Amino acid sequence: MLETGPIERFKNVGDYSSYCRKVPTSWTSNNKRKGKGYSKNGNKYLSWAFTEAAEFCRRYDDKAKVFFNRKSAKTKSAVACVALFHKLVRAAFYIMKGNVEFDSNKLFT
Repeated sequence: MLETGPIERFKNVGDYSSYCRKVPTSWTSNNKRKGKGYSKNGNKYLSWAFTEAAEFCRRYDDKAKVFFNRKSAKTKSAVACVALFHKLVRAAFYIMKGNVEFDSNKLFT
């Protein structure tokens, strides 16, 4: 919460996820690539913290482990790790926005 600041400054969960550096940037016009986006926008400390949280969640939470294994069976393990990261970012946003407790049943259903 200290790194995020007031959560009201983010209109939606996508803006918060972008601030945590997990939304890819793309500059396209007419389906042609017109340059690279700046990938270092956002908070590097939140990116690091959520990456570590996703790793620990994958190791020690059974539901997260099932989600990760199911996702990594379909794609690469790096993609599965980012998907878990994104789930945790979304959960953190809604927890801070609504001032509610974390419920893993809602996260991994």
